[in-house]
Amino acid sequence: MINNEPVGDPGVGQTGGLMPTSEFGSTGHVSSRVLFGAAALGSMSAERAEVTLAQLQPAGVNHIDTAASYGDSEDRLKPFLAEHRGDFFLATKTGDRSGDAARASLERSLERMDVESVDLIQLHNLVEDDEWAEAFRPGGAVEALDQARSEGLCRFIGVTGHGVRIPGMHLRSLAEFEFDSVLFPFNFSMMSSPTYRADVEALIALCQDRGVAMQTIKSIARRRWQHDDEPKFSWYEPLTERDAIANAVRYVLGHDTGGEQKLFVNSSSDARLLPLMLEAAKLAKSTPSHETMSADQDRFDVTPLFDGAELERI
Repeated sequence: MINNEPVGDPGVGQTGGLMPTSEFGSTGHVSSRVLFGAAALGSMSAERAEVTLAQLQPAGVNHIDTAASYGDSEDRLKPFLAEHRGDFFLATKTGDRSGDAARASLERSLERMDVESVDLIQLHNLVEDDEWAEAFRPGGAVEALDQARSEGLCRFIGVTGHGVRIPGMHLRSLAEFEFDSVLFPFNFSMMSSPTYRADVEALIALCQDRGVAMQTIKSIARRRWQHDDEPKFSWYEPLTERDAIANAVRYVLGHDTGGEQKLFVNSSSDARLLPLMLEAAKLAKSTPSHETMSADQDRFDVTPLFDGAELERI
């Protein structure tokens, strides 16, 4: 398991400005444009998790995204939610594809967080053909989660994914079921691929038409780890320089989606970088130019995380 126990302080104090917000699809919730990626809590101590979560409300973050598979994340959220459940849009995920298993996963998540319901339950990384078929068959995960929604265990249903194939798979999923949200990788290096960009733009167009919320991940990804002895707080190596993080976050937030639906940024699983990401969002004034992003890509040796063959299941 990734070690997510942050050490030290990135040196960011309180910043001015307001966290930008936007309608989260058609859910009726106005979410902060930076969502807290609770994978960061996966192997944290309870004490450090408390410190990390205490940053959210002062910064204007009102949306938490976790998953059943994120280590101790749901357990770490439990005491925080006991006091603040009504202040946050709460999302979790299940990696199970059969109906019974997906239902059981959702119920365990509710128990772990000690909540009666979540706002959003998501099918986690639905990218492989066989898993897709299992999830959508009669008695599969989609049917079971839809039933759970009718019983009040969740309000909305989404689908997520991590690799270069996922925008296309999301289009396929949206043709089969009216999901309320999607999640996919979005950063300058990946969007520099004409094929990936075309797939993302097609997905964005459909989400605009249907009012589907669009969450992004890996905004500040630099590359895969180059050395085994480097300290790892996420499975990929992130950018760590303040201006580069600011540009990367603003690149996503400023993307012209062609309509009312905006892109949301999930914060990194390296919690040490959370203050920098929040600062970037709150101070965002303009979208970095292609030249600025290209310069950062060259300076920091940024390369795409996914190539269509490896790491698609992460």
